[in-house]
Amino acid sequence: MANHKSALKRIKQNAKRNERNRYWKSTMRTSIKKVRLAVEDQETEEAQESLQAAISMISHVASKGVIHKNTASRKISRLTKLVNRMGDDA
Repeated sequence: MANHKSALKRIKQNAKRNERNRYWKSTMRTSIKKVRLAVEDQETEEAQESLQAAISMISHVASKGVIHKNTASRKISRLTKLVNRMGDDA
């Protein structure tokens, strides 16, 4: 356990940030899962709506620094490609 006042504060700050980042990351994963489930069920309209929500969520999470901007870009690209491919098959 830390002895310095500043180190104790740092531990508290890290715990609070960790909890906040876990929340945002989990919420992001849920929105991604909704897109994938809609694609799996061949629900085109639902997939499009879920995609827009997921893109917004991923961008928000990246702007907060929870994930790297390139990771966000990659996730958005792959989801968009998945939904667009579904439209081609139908």
